Amino acid sequence: MRIVYQRCCGMDVHKDSVTTCVLLIDEYGEWRSEKRKFRTMTRDLREMATWLASLRVEAIAMEATGVYWKPVWNILEAENKFRLLLVNAHHIKQVPGRKTDQKDSEWIADLLQHGLLKASFVPPQTIRRLRDLTRMRVKIRQMLATFANRIQKVLEDANIKLGSVASDVLGVSGRHILHAVVEGQQNPEQLAALALGRLREKRAELQLALEGHITDHHRFQLKFLLESVQFGEKQLSQLEAEIRCLLAQVEPASVPPEDTVTAELEAPGAGAEAVATAVKSPLQTVVEFWDTIPGIDELTATTLVAEMGANMDQFPSAGHAAKWAGLCPGNKESAGKRLSGKTPKGSVWLRRSLCQAAWAASRTKNTYLAAQYHHLIVRKGKKRTIVAVAHTMLVMAYYMAKRQCTYQELGGDYFDRRNADTMQHRLVKKLKNLGYEVTLTPITTPPTAQEPTAQCC
Repeated sequence: MRIVYQRCCGMDVHKDSVTTCVLLIDEYGEWRSEKRKFRTMTRDLREMATWLASLRVEAIAMEATGVYWKPVWNILEAENKFRLLLVNAHHIKQVPGRKTDQKDSEWIADLLQHGLLKASFVPPQTIRRLRDLTRMRVKIRQMLATFANRIQKVLEDANIKLGSVASDVLGVSGRHILHAVVEGQQNPEQLAALALGRLREKRAELQLALEGHITDHHRFQLKFLLESVQFGEKQLSQLEAEIRCLLAQVEPASVPPEDTVTAELEAPGAGAEAVATAVKSPLQTVVEFWDTIPGIDELTATTLVAEMGANMDQFPSAGHAAKWAGLCPGNKESAGKRLSGKTPKGSVWLRRSLCQAAWAASRTKNTYLAAQYHHLIVRKGKKRTIVAVAHTMLVMAYYMAKRQCTYQELGGDYFDRRNADTMQHRLVKKLKNLGYEVTLTPITTPPTAQEPTAQCC
């Protein structure tokens, strides 16, 4: 087979050790290999990087083993001397019966030398930092939801039916009432008097809901859970601020020339918006584009940027991006039979965010995504339809980031306009089945109207 790399290295990465195999071909065509094992301490990894640089290694490949590949990748990436490939472990499985760390590293190096490895997508460092923060944000939100459910269980145990009257137990009125309960207040009338806004209209019902059997044990649990909720919300606000700072970072290569910025700032009416526009971050730009898609808000758009990045060049097409996210049908066929159409494994974080956005888009009015949902749900059911809508939203996001444009709405009647003849035939057939004689006459009075009308007699 064709030799792609004259000097390459394969790594078998574990928690406490890294086994390396370097394949070398000198200028005379002589082939040799060198194998060494290193610990994963920072000093040992730097020693490994120096050793690889001394051998003039061109490319390095390693398996994506949990999070253990990250410290190795970070040390080698900082050297900026090697081409790094992170490879899916499923694609480089060793021949059965030859399973050792040395054999694994040699096998990876051999595949790399002949160009048989396909690198996984590893985003730039800024995107990796943003990804860590957005995933942490999801976990904190889940933790807050858990605490809210625990508060509801404690109230039910104390026979306090606050959740049956107030739509949000942890709203402004709910928190005033809970804090009063923790401080020892038990009078239902005084507790109901703490209600604010529209909840004051339900004070009579609220008094009945607040008559319960509250003990010191319940107060201790409520105090502990409320403090946990407040701490989680404080952490969440700090995360949001840090995420906004990362989104606002502008790469040096993307900063416009100084004379261009000066010309924009000196233009008539230039102010803070002109300054922001002149040096706007590419990440912020993509978030603003994706925020225009129905069902996607700023929170979801930030998650998409953190998972996919703002540059779509790493995906050859929108189909590759959908496959990477796990939002396309599976491809498994043998002997001419399609065995399974189950969606493949992909980015769980990206797929979850897009499916949540698809649920939101399905409830919008007069939008293409809502029309697609109602068009497909009859044949595919809810779950498959949501995956299909999420796939459409991912394709939209791909091309919007690629072309740097905003969302263009096709309208809720898109499928009716696309298949006008089919829909006309179907509706006429229904009317005939109901016993009507149908005559179709095009509307000519309004110049812009093009749809036919049905007259029943």
